[in-house]
Amino acid sequence: MITSRRSLLKLMAGAVGGLMFGRVPMARAAPRYISHRTPIGQRKFVSPAVEALIARTKAKIGDPELAWLFENCYPNTLDTTVQLGSLHGKPDTFIVTGDIDAMWLRDSSAQVWPYVPLAAHDEPLRRLFRGLIRRHALCISIDPYANAFLPDPQAKTPLSWAQQDLTDIHPGVAERKWEIDSLCYPIRLAHAYWQATGDREPFDDDWRAAMHTVLATFREQQRKHGPGPYHFQRPSANPTDTQFLDGYGNPTRAVGLIHAMFRPSDDACIYPLSIPGNLFAVSSLRQLAQLAIALHDDRAFAAECNALAGEVERALQEFGVMHDEHGNEIWAYEVDGYGNQLFMDDANAPGLSSLAYLGCCRSDDARYRRSRELAWSPRNPYFFRGSAAQGIGGPHEGLRMIWPISIIMRGLTSDDSGEIRQCLHWLKTTHAGTGFMHEAFDQDDPAHFTRAWFAWANTLFGELIVQLAAQRPELLRRA
Repeated sequence: MITSRRSLLKLMAGAVGGLMFGRVPMARAAPRYISHRTPIGQRKFVSPAVEALIARTKAKIGDPELAWLFENCYPNTLDTTVQLGSLHGKPDTFIVTGDIDAMWLRDSSAQVWPYVPLAAHDEPLRRLFRGLIRRHALCISIDPYANAFLPDPQAKTPLSWAQQDLTDIHPGVAERKWEIDSLCYPIRLAHAYWQATGDREPFDDDWRAAMHTVLATFREQQRKHGPGPYHFQRPSANPTDTQFLDGYGNPTRAVGLIHAMFRPSDDACIYPLSIPGNLFAVSSLRQLAQLAIALHDDRAFAAECNALAGEVERALQEFGVMHDEHGNEIWAYEVDGYGNQLFMDDANAPGLSSLAYLGCCRSDDARYRRSRELAWSPRNPYFFRGSAAQGIGGPHEGLRMIWPISIIMRGLTSDDSGEIRQCLHWLKTTHAGTGFMHEAFDQDDPAHFTRAWFAWANTLFGELIVQLAAQRPELLRRA
């Protein structure tokens, strides 16, 4: 019997949920809120800057439970998922997602994102980022179509649920689901790190070569000259784990948009032209052009990046826009280039709700605001409203299952104090006594959750609290 990632994680949530880092979770958090962090001597990575920020931020939080959640969650990536080493004589950083011993290009970038502003004044953090930027480049050079990688780049056995996949598996690959954002997130992280520190050290010839591969892959998946080399099928009872038409996906018309076979949830696309993914690609290509000029004075490559970004942007305006019931423009979620469009949203980023957070548009952009509002309404089939909370889920964990990431993202992209307070309330009352965020929880029963150890959700929650402490401290004082 084939064990899928989804079924495995449900089993792990039941087994691990009661033993998170060796502690038995309480039915209700203890009145004194004892830290649930990994003990000091067992932490994978320690950053003085992060520890100082935790202390400063906690002092600004009026609610003891919210302060406790922040202290548990914000450093969770560093405490539990970082593997430092060296590879080819240079610093290497491998970051697991949590309860899976593999590194997703998306997750690993997102997990460390909130620490980027601290790197300029913290040498251990700079060493971590240098190693991760190099590891990302190595992964892309191994296979730009893979979404997840193994610690050993020579390992020949992918994750258990991927071992019978019908695709071209390369050594070092954990899973090979082609998602546009897998190549965007490393660029976003590299650009932010360079802006924060001015450090040029990790951007060597290997990194440059990997970035040329990114551009070539994006062009290849415009599919102007055929479907390209990527195909994927999986023997599975779950249709979202495989792809149509011999693994090349549903039919499309080549209109200049980049094709994707899977969403950032690792679920199969219905229409292979992901609008959030393409919007993210436009932003990332322009960041890559800036890096190419600033770091290597490679104006020819920068011009190619900007040209592709412009082409994709024009196609987005022509094929990615649809209209709400009042005739106002909104973004579609997926299209096929023939005129068929799907509106929905998924909790994972990039999605329609997270576009402003990822820098794909301004937070006050009218089309984005309308799309975000509809995503948080019954117009989105994966919007769920229950007695415990409201939020967005997706096919990955099924109906009724709200992802805390969606609630956190709503808070991060809101300028409404009441809306932010509501998000904080939902997050504080749905951790089921564990002191951590989860992958998903039932809309009426937070004790029914998946993934007791999901570092991206934990760190993202910490990012929300840090942002509020800097921009809206009154919300934390009164929380």
